[in-house]
Amino acid sequence: MPVSVPSADRRQRALAAFSLSFLSLALSLTAFSSSYWCEGTRKVAKPFCTGHPCMHSNSPNASNSSAVQYVWETGDDKFIDRKFHAGIWYSCEEIVNEEGEKCRSFISLTPAADRGVFWLSIVAEFLYIILLLTGAILMSVELCYYSAAIDGLKINAFSAVVTVLAGLLGMVAHMMYTTVFQMTVNLGPEDWRPHTWGYGWSYCLAWASFACCMAAAVTTINKYTKTVLEFKNKRKTLARNLKVKYKFSDHTAPEKACNVYVNSFHNSTEDHAHPIKGLHQLTTISVL
Repeated sequence: MPVSVPSADRRQRALAAFSLSFLSLALSLTAFSSSYWCEGTRKVAKPFCTGHPCMHSNSPNASNSSAVQYVWETGDDKFIDRKFHAGIWYSCEEIVNEEGEKCRSFISLTPAADRGVFWLSIVAEFLYIILLLTGAILMSVELCYYSAAIDGLKINAFSAVVTVLAGLLGMVAHMMYTTVFQMTVNLGPEDWRPHTWGYGWSYCLAWASFACCMAAAVTTINKYTKTVLEFKNKRKTLARNLKVKYKFSDHTAPEKACNVYVNSFHNSTEDHAHPIKGLHQLTTISVL
């Protein structure tokens, strides 16, 4: 008795792959457009004193408040921590004693020797998003494609290849940006170098997107493999049953008939009442 896997199971796997791919695309777009890949603090000198207690000097500029600073503080007490966050596009930091942030283009902070790697990471991120979008579109087409299982299988194979390539590009892009940021921390401008820093929520979203992308690729490949195995198993079962029941004179006739039947595999598995549907039609086809 052959075992028939319901088409609902294949549809559930296709839906799971599409959901993972769409989630990966959404996470990637969110991370790519944000500036919270890395967060930390910078030590900056305290602003000039504008009130008491201040010590006035005898210089001609003593009346100017900007010429007078705190005098009772020494060492690290002269500095305050200013929060900053950086992404692929911008690096922003707090404005002391004011509301808001001051932002600068991150590429202007990158050392000249590392800008080539930085541009490569941006191109890789763009390609990663484009391939993710392509894979999601292919999976949605496959999900809504009912006319022939063979054509759906081809779409499934192509979407699996595209999703795997997207995952590899995403991994390379994230690693290159990490390298560029670390080099910028060590060799970047003095007025930007952070005192302490760590990875932010955008960086976590980027790697979560990569994880969802690879999960979608594995699910798609698994669906493709299981469908191919179902095809082969069903063809062998049909050939064996036809040969026993109808005793073909040509030993290749059952296999030829089954090749025709496999083209309608998707429709045949919808019926769970019997394992071999359209057997008499296959006999007519093989005789012809």
